[in-house]
Amino acid sequence: MLCAVLSFLLVSIVPTSLPAQQPQHKDRAVFVQQKNEFMDSLRSEATRFKGKTEKPDPAFRVDFTGIPHPESVSEFTRSWHTPPVPQALTNTCWCFSTTSFFESEVYRLSKKEVKLSEMYTVYWEYVEKARRFVQERGNSAFGEGSEANAVPRMWKKYGVVPESAYTGMLPGQKVHDHEALFAELNGYLASVKRNSDWNEEAVIATFRSILDHHLGRPPESIQVNGKTMTPAEYLANVLKLKLDDYVDIMSLMEKPFYQKVEYEVGDNWWHSKDYLNVSIDDFMAVLKKAVRNGYTLSIGGDTSEPGYEGHAGVAVVPSFDIPAAYIDDYARQFRFSNGTTGDDHGIHVVGYTEKDGVDWYLIKDSGSGSRNNSHPGYFFYREDYVKLKMIDFMVHKDMAAEILKKVAAN
Repeated sequence: MLCAVLSFLLVSIVPTSLPAQQPQHKDRAVFVQQKNEFMDSLRSEATRFKGKTEKPDPAFRVDFTGIPHPESVSEFTRSWHTPPVPQALTNTCWCFSTTSFFESEVYRLSKKEVKLSEMYTVYWEYVEKARRFVQERGNSAFGEGSEANAVPRMWKKYGVVPESAYTGMLPGQKVHDHEALFAELNGYLASVKRNSDWNEEAVIATFRSILDHHLGRPPESIQVNGKTMTPAEYLANVLKLKLDDYVDIMSLMEKPFYQKVEYEVGDNWWHSKDYLNVSIDDFMAVLKKAVRNGYTLSIGGDTSEPGYEGHAGVAVVPSFDIPAAYIDDYARQFRFSNGTTGDDHGIHVVGYTEKDGVDWYLIKDSGSGSRNNSHPGYFFYREDYVKLKMIDFMVHKDMAAEILKKVAAN
């Protein structure tokens, strides 16, 4: 049904004559053997107790020769953020990016430098996924992924702790590795559904025993500056974040603009309807305003394009895809509807620079693909890539005041 509607929309907006275009550089592409040296090193570490090798097929990627782009992190105007850390063999980018975002917010608001535990949040997110799975009698999605707003959702319920209080790694473990953990959790829930074993208390107890075995049990209290406090007290009295001050903004035509809507992707497993859906022009306006005023954003979208390449550490939309001037709401929705834009990865926007009249964004990235370049842990996204391929972001409400007025008016 949606495809038919989109076909009508796309046909109806084609102009009778296209506007004159200035001559544009034509990008080239090459077939390259896919490599991810950082991931290979992680898997080498993991093969102490398991391991297999796969030979990747050649990938179609932009030839970045001749494409001007920033060469160094130092070229960017940066907001304070903790150094990049890898998520390693986990699919928990949503938590790494958003935890980093809130670390930057703590510094922006109080000048406190904190490093928070990602795995404490991941642990409780798994617990809540299992709880909903039981309550929905197996009709709730269960996976490693989630969304940025899962982080404040878990913090409101369970608090948060410093990374030093809970690493989620066992003694002697050097890298995060959730492959065996997820397989065991998934297998257990499959047996629960198969046997209609819907005793919530018993399921959660068994589920937590699996988590405890792989990650360790999270602390019920912590020591901070000589004081004993609960994770909830640490959030309230040390971090002092007002979690309701943060908004999630998305931009897709399939939902009405300037209303709160559900982001209909699998990782929004609890069906949050708190996303403010806006036009791409307003989406980009909020983002530009935020980075120029010293704010950062937790942002999510697609990283599967030929213009996205880890060894260059650069993401662009090549001319053989779509010229930058033609990127609009229709181009974004077209790709989301046909599946070429997906909800792949969560990242943290921590800076910007302008080059030849075009914005570039400094991306702090926990994914392994960001570790194989001259600026490990970072990507440089050109403005056209954000505009076409990034779907949603979290930001402080002060940067979205005009959007909130439009939503309130509807």
